[in-house]
Amino acid sequence: MQPIIITGGPGAGKTALLEAIARKGYLVFPEVSRQLIREQQQLAQGILPWTDLPAFAALCLSAMSEHRRLAAEGTMPAFVDRAIGDICAYLAIGGAPIPADYHQAARGYHPRVFCCAPQREIYVQDEERPHSFTEAEQIHWQLVETYQALGYQVVEVPWGCVNERAGWVLARIRLV
Repeated sequence: MQPIIITGGPGAGKTALLEAIARKGYLVFPEVSRQLIREQQQLAQGILPWTDLPAFAALCLSAMSEHRRLAAEGTMPAFVDRAIGDICAYLAIGGAPIPADYHQAARGYHPRVFCCAPQREIYVQDEERPHSFTEAEQIHWQLVETYQALGYQVVEVPWGCVNERAGWVLARIRLV
């Protein structure tokens, strides 16, 4: 089975949703970009999206490609917290060119992408999430547009109790 993407703007409850899916026994790969930001902030010459977006995108591409490979090799459905299409969307938002090979690399996931919209009541800015809530909404819509342009069916995940959201996603891919 192809890896299943959970995406959306910052502050959309993606991490909590994926944790709930993991508790149901499914394989889940965590968000690459937040981990890379934490690692790169510890380095004197760390590569960060707000200082060198193309170089940071390349780091994400490598890690996300590995997650996709591992997920595809597994024997159970696997979910990824963001995917290569997200890199394309963030490059577009940053006004950076999107290398042609990124579009090719964004293929190979489950045809449905599950997108979560940012929620003002849970939104928190931090060192890894410097965006305002308005920017988070703009990121969300760029993600929707990018995944649709890449040929994916984008399905909006309704807001609600995290376990209900997890069940809703699983039902849409017939895993419950």
